[in-house]
Amino acid sequence: MALIIKKREIVEDNWQVVRAAEDGALPEVPALPAGKVLVPLAYWQAQRDALIASRGKDELGVWLAPDSEPADIAADFDKLALIGVDFPVFRDGRGFSIGRLLRERYGYKGELRAIGDVLRDQLRFHERCGFDAFAVRADKDIHDALKAFTEFTVQYQGAFDEPSPLFRRRLAHQGAAA
Repeated sequence: MALIIKKREIVEDNWQVVRAAEDGALPEVPALPAGKVLVPLAYWQAQRDALIASRGKDELGVWLAPDSEPADIAADFDKLALIGVDFPVFRDGRGFSIGRLLRERYGYKGELRAIGDVLRDQLRFHERCGFDAFAVRADKDIHDALKAFTEFTVQYQGAFDEPSPLFRRRLAHQGAAA
């Protein structure tokens, strides 16, 4: 079974990411793999009722492409166990914005997973944008990737995990010390 990083720990991944075939076709709901599935947003939108009827919340997740609109899934948060955001190539950073929007604007509290071309160098940036699970690319060492979370101890800019930039934290500390 594949491994992922979830909340800074390496765990087994029991989710299957459903992607379109080369011809663009997706399987019908009854033909989906057994167990937990992470389906594309367009598939969810087309098959929502059938997916809900055939599986419980704990077995359903939706992944968003870089050009997906996070608002399109906001009304369905209570029907999903997780939301994935696809990073098709490492240089496509739109998924970082999607993560922040899901957490900050739409208030998503569940598991937010980075999938696709997820690399060690970007894991801390993913986490700062609200991601808490990471499907590191299969050809990379997941144990080495885990080290990315402890390489930097101070962040200058504000983000999801620490909204105040460093200069404001310093001012607050100076004010409290006075």
